[in-house]
Amino acid sequence: MSQREDLLAGAKKCLAEKGYSKTTARDIAAASGAHLASIGYHFGSKDNLMNTAVLEATSDWGDVFEEAVREAVTESPEERARLLVTALLDTLPEQRDLLVASVQAYAQAQFDEDVRTALQEGISEGRRALAALVLGVPPERIGPVTAAGLGSMLYNIVSGYVLQYLVDPDSLPTVDQAMDGLRALMSEGGPEPAGGAAG
Repeated sequence: MSQREDLLAGAKKCLAEKGYSKTTARDIAAASGAHLASIGYHFGSKDNLMNTAVLEATSDWGDVFEEAVREAVTESPEERARLLVTALLDTLPEQRDLLVASVQAYAQAQFDEDVRTALQEGISEGRRALAALVLGVPPERIGPVTAAGLGSMLYNIVSGYVLQYLVDPDSLPTVDQAMDGLRALMSEGGPEPAGGAAG
């Protein structure tokens, strides 16, 4: 690997072991085996390196969804959405440290324009990618209207479940419950009242 790749690998390791806010430039240099000054040379600052590492790690996690959905032999958007939710819920426990780091990066975006810009680009790309997965088409075929509608709704589902998992892991629904919830949202009559039909 190049020194730049070594630094990114070291930053990702620190994200998992120390979290976003507690990682120092010296931590990254030690984890990567690179010189401390190389962080500034390749990334400009420790924060830029950490932000790049978070975005790359999150993208790697997104590849898990893509692989699970694209390998499926189905033309049904509902079944593709089910596979997406399944992959999401299955991988949350093993990606907890990365998810904590990602949430910290979102908080940092309120105070750092570079972080905000990077996350804006990541969200835009994520919306298109998720919409493309569920519709079974290449991302370049997803226009701005579909990305803003279907893409943002799917992105909300993913990020919403991430936040719920981090706060209360036991509160997450099963895949069946999640899909029933989506169907109820889209149905005209809505879900049956908790106590059954009114007499």
